[in-house]
Amino acid sequence: MLKLTKQDIEKHLEKLPEWDYEDNAIHTEYEFNNFKDCFSAMSRIAFECEALNHHPDWSNTYNVLNIKLTTHDAGGVTLKDIKLAQAIEGIVEEEE
Repeated sequence: MLKLTKQDIEKHLEKLPEWDYEDNAIHTEYEFNNFKDCFSAMSRIAFECEALNHHPDWSNTYNVLNIKLTTHDAGGVTLKDIKLAQAIEGIVEEEE
């Protein structure tokens, strides 16, 4: 998978307004009503990650989920990251 240019990444992020590009990765943060809702979203996201065989760097503190996506093998953001970000957005929208 080829690393995307900064311009390509920014163009894709126009459709992902919750995401930012920084430090060679795309990032987002979601805040849920409580830990249970956050963990539920993380569980659903985990299944999508497995299906796409692409896994985020992520962490949560109580009801806040931080996600960072980059394709380590390519040394930056690829279409795999964009596709996973789109899937994550769909999952989080369903949770809300």
